[in-house]
Amino acid sequence: MPIVFVQGFTQTAAAWQHTVAGLPHPEDAVCFDELPIGPTFTATAHAIGAHAGPGVYVGYSMGGRLCLRLALDRPDVVRGLVLVSASPGLRTDAERDARIAADEALAVDIERDGVDAFLTRWLAQPMFASIPAGRSGIDDRRRLRPEYLTACLRVLGTGAMEPLWDRLADLEMPVLIVTGTRDAKFDAIGREMGAAIGANAASLRVDGGHALLLERPDELRDAVVAFARGHD
Repeated sequence: MPIVFVQGFTQTAAAWQHTVAGLPHPEDAVCFDELPIGPTFTATAHAIGAHAGPGVYVGYSMGGRLCLRLALDRPDVVRGLVLVSASPGLRTDAERDARIAADEALAVDIERDGVDAFLTRWLAQPMFASIPAGRSGIDDRRRLRPEYLTACLRVLGTGAMEPLWDRLADLEMPVLIVTGTRDAKFDAIGREMGAAIGANAASLRVDGGHALLLERPDELRDAVVAFARGHD
């Protein structure tokens, strides 16, 4: 069964290279250099499913939110779901409005200053401080078009999506929630998600921060392989 990898904001398919390279059948992996962004968050999630087809979906951060949306809408496509450092969205209108405004400011920064300057500031955030030197994939990220990055912020941001907390119990497929023990915010979200999903959810807490696909690619690969084998 194919394994579909959906990256986070500012990332390309290269973000998964260390994970994919160690798969028993790396030729079955589906990755995206740029996600097929539609007019809405939901349309983008559906476009990912239409492109990749049925399989096990692995989503990190922004990619995890997209995979979660697809899994809820198209359980026939998402046969298994791995959520890495992901959330079901923001609960309140006030939180979503604040995030939309913040993401719009970031989009304007990209349009004004360019991709290179934006990436320098983006990767300097404390949440990415534990990424090993040389593994951020900065050169691949610099190739992303500014129009793509601003669309990610405006269409795929956490504020732009419908919150999915109330639908987590509707998930029909096996779900693995992976979080970093040093990523306190998303580790707590992961535990809450697992409780809301119920019996078909399992959790894996890895010694790391937010960007586990870059920090702990071997552990993530092993978890994905074991999960895919168990639910093929």
